[in-house]
Amino acid sequence: MEQPHKPHQAERGQKTTLIGIGVSIGLLLVKGTAGYLGHSYALIADAIESGTDIITSTFVWFGLRVAARSPDQNHPYGHGKAEPLAAMIVSFALVGAAILIGVESVQHIQVPHKVPEAWTLAVLAGVVIVKEVLFRRIAQVGSEVESSAVKADAWHHRSDAITSLTAFVGISIALIGGPGYESADDWAALLASGFILYNAYHIFRPSFGEIMDEVPSGNWQEELRAIAVQVPQVSGIDKYRVRKTGFEYFIDLHVLVSGELTVREGHAIAHAVKAAILIEKPSVYDVLIHIEPADQANADIS
Repeated sequence: MEQPHKPHQAERGQKTTLIGIGVSIGLLLVKGTAGYLGHSYALIADAIESGTDIITSTFVWFGLRVAARSPDQNHPYGHGKAEPLAAMIVSFALVGAAILIGVESVQHIQVPHKVPEAWTLAVLAGVVIVKEVLFRRIAQVGSEVESSAVKADAWHHRSDAITSLTAFVGISIALIGGPGYESADDWAALLASGFILYNAYHIFRPSFGEIMDEVPSGNWQEELRAIAVQVPQVSGIDKYRVRKTGFEYFIDLHVLVSGELTVREGHAIAHAVKAAILIEKPSVYDVLIHIEPADQANADIS
């Protein structure tokens, strides 16, 4: 017995991702136009960030579609690894955007230009609010469905809000300072590139860990032990392995029972433990149980 595949989680992630793509397209047009007309490279850099949002969110959407596919003969553990892979692509795109913005910012700092128009501040304020709301909504969905790709997409929107906020500060300094402070706008864009790099690492690290089957966060050992010992004749657990694949978890568990039990009795206990885990932890897709004689396990420890 194993849990039915849960495509609804991927569907929720896909829906929020598509909303993010639509918002990013609108902001790309607004920020790009405002940056060009308002003589603000920070706004143009912000528009570039929205452009990468569109590209990476498309990768996330595609990754979620692949991850939602049920296991097949060639992929018996499912297609869940497509989900953290999409998150890693987002982190690489953020690095590329940060480098592009940083290089362009340095070039603009060295070339005299006009002070940005004051009305660009209103545009930036609106962008910060929209992107922060979008970040919070998508991050909430990412946590609820336990998706590293959706969380990565959310943090990409947060990085966009940060670039807009730094641009707001830079333009404000340029307007208040007057002549000689024109480059404050570009320094703000350069600072934003550093924040984007930090967010790229923030996205990459957990996604890479999932690809490498790193132990998921949480007190799995105690939770699994508590569930297992509720089954009659189970004295504890000896070893366990947990790995996350997409939206679901796979568990390998060594269960301790009396060495005097028959094979048939041990088999029934294994099924009972597996059923209990699947009921108590709906995010678990499958559990592989190995029956271990309790007296032999104690002898191994001693």
